[in-house]
Amino acid sequence: MKHNILEICYLIGSITFIVGLKMMGNAKTARKGNLIAAVGMIIAIFGTIFLHDNEVSPIIYGLIFGAIGIGTVIGWMTAKKVQMTKMPELVSMFNGMGGACAALISIIEYNHMQHGNVASTSVGELTAIMAGLIIGTVSFSGSIIAYLKLNGTMAKPVRLPKYNIINTIIMIAVLAFGAYMVITGGNMMLLYLLFAAAIIYGVLFTIPIGGADMPVVISLLNSFTGLAAAFGGFLYDNKVMLTGGILVGSAGTLLTLIMCKAMNRPLSNVIFGAFGGGAGTADAGAETNGSIKDIGVSDLAILMNYSKKVVIVPGYGLAVAQAQHVIHELELLLEERGVEVKYAIHPVAGRMPGHMNVLLAESNVSYDKMVEMDEINPEFDQTDVVLVVGANDVVNPAAKSDPSSPIYGMPILEVDRAKNIIVNKRSMSAGYAGIDNLLFYDPKCSMFFGDAKKALTSLVAEIKTL
Repeated sequence: MKHNILEICYLIGSITFIVGLKMMGNAKTARKGNLIAAVGMIIAIFGTIFLHDNEVSPIIYGLIFGAIGIGTVIGWMTAKKVQMTKMPELVSMFNGMGGACAALISIIEYNHMQHGNVASTSVGELTAIMAGLIIGTVSFSGSIIAYLKLNGTMAKPVRLPKYNIINTIIMIAVLAFGAYMVITGGNMMLLYLLFAAAIIYGVLFTIPIGGADMPVVISLLNSFTGLAAAFGGFLYDNKVMLTGGILVGSAGTLLTLIMCKAMNRPLSNVIFGAFGGGAGTADAGAETNGSIKDIGVSDLAILMNYSKKVVIVPGYGLAVAQAQHVIHELELLLEERGVEVKYAIHPVAGRMPGHMNVLLAESNVSYDKMVEMDEINPEFDQTDVVLVVGANDVVNPAAKSDPSSPIYGMPILEVDRAKNIIVNKRSMSAGYAGIDNLLFYDPKCSMFFGDAKKALTSLVAEIKTL
């Protein structure tokens, strides 16, 4: 009876995961989808705790619920306090913890088998253990390095001589070691050596990759974590764990491919090319590509006030300045005066897909006004003013015109086609890819220097006086 109820709990959990993931694909239903999936997870967790066949002492229950309580408090407080600009780092850290859990499951289950009868363990079980250990560990150590790169601790990529060859050799060696463990059964000492080798490979895999490619790497490592969890589900014959792992793995893989397409780069080029030495590592002002001009707040206010159509391009700088509320105020003010206002969203704007959408939704910007790159690009020819706030690489014309540029071929927001281009930045520093932006030297472009929040606040105040 208990077993049947538990299977029903797992079925409910699996269905809610699928429904929740589907709803997360739409900004309007994402929050509800997240809650539905969370409810399914709670049902699966409590079903596993209370509907198993083995007897458990009250002490074990106390430890389980104590751990759940501690994890819940830490997760809740972290999620409540995290700034939107730190969201990619948080995703990377949480993903790393998931990989670590998958690796620990493999270590514990292998230890149980060592104390039992390893000879009776099937090849499938040993394969699941070794695969979960290797993939989970690589995801853990790689995600920690990604976290350090995103928060600036490791600003520059570390490129060892012949690192592609070294990494490939280590990868083959780790996989061969895992196969040896499956064939021979191994022992705990060898398992720990395999664990250490996987940690080293995860670090070496991520260290050479530049900051501009970190979103792709995070998504790829996320798919690794899902795959490792799926092997854990196979090991325990746990349907909901298997379903969740498959969903995370497949979603992470699809997102990785989507971001690679958005940058017009094959995944192999991201992993082995490693462009972009981290945020702001290059001095964009070091190269002279022409002259730049700036614009004062009074002139900009007049220009925007008498425009018919304005397109706002939000970027990471807007998120850093927490200027999403004032940008929405500017939008409403312009619309009151008969100006059509839209937001142009690049697929990887803000360093993570969906980052800008969530940030703008936080200030009650209508989802209908957030227009994707492919839809907004044809409209720039009829746009009077494009206001670029904190975006850089996603509007760089070098992606279209400079074959020598590392971002050449990457689809961009073609803001250079608009009648007037206004770029709000604190300085002339390079973007996340660490390269100069040719847009700044366009004759139609004017720089509106200053912190996004302060500059836009002054712009709003100036327009109100007109």
